Amino acid sequence: MTIDDEMAAVIDALLAQVPFDGWTETSLRQALKSLGQAPEDAKLIFPGGAGEMIEAFCALADARMEQAAIAADLAAYRLPARVRAVLSLRFEQNRPHKEAIRRALAVLSLPQNARHAARTVAATVDAIWHAAGDTSADFSWYTKRGILAAVYSATLLYWLRDNSEDDEATLLFLDRRLENAAWIGKTRKRIEARLDGFKRWVPKAG
Repeated sequence: MTIDDEMAAVIDALLAQVPFDGWTETSLRQALKSLGQAPEDAKLIFPGGAGEMIEAFCALADARMEQAAIAADLAAYRLPARVRAVLSLRFEQNRPHKEAIRRALAVLSLPQNARHAARTVAATVDAIWHAAGDTSADFSWYTKRGILAAVYSATLLYWLRDNSEDDEATLLFLDRRLENAAWIGKTRKRIEARLDGFKRWVPKAG
């Protein structure tokens, strides 16, 4: 989902209303009114309702995260440190919107929004890896994103409860999750190497 400047302004105005009226048409109408636009256009902008609103917000957050990562120039860091830095930027950018994100997770947990939930997580994880400079195109592309999806989801839930200054507790939690993810990756590689060695010793049928 591509978000232009006009849509970004609508989403920003919507975020200010969500803590009061949730991800609803009422919030969207108020947001449009605050921008001097016609409130009755709400149904035209997001005909898919709350799930579509949240997906648009996540797309905007992904884009802003990637822009911030480019500005931060993380090329000198190793990949795990770049992933940590990108996530840190994301949490910093979205610190004012914790209540809106908390309500978004509640909406996405509903069965009818399962597709929106899956798409937003997949898009965000891909954006994090892209912002961190990962260029893998082999099978590890899938495993890396699967592992990071679990790390990001757990850290996001922790962050929503974190009241520490500058997300300090969240970043410590993230460090532990990334260490675990690194251990999983190393274990997977050792298992794959042993399986390859075993296959060479197994006689072929016939």
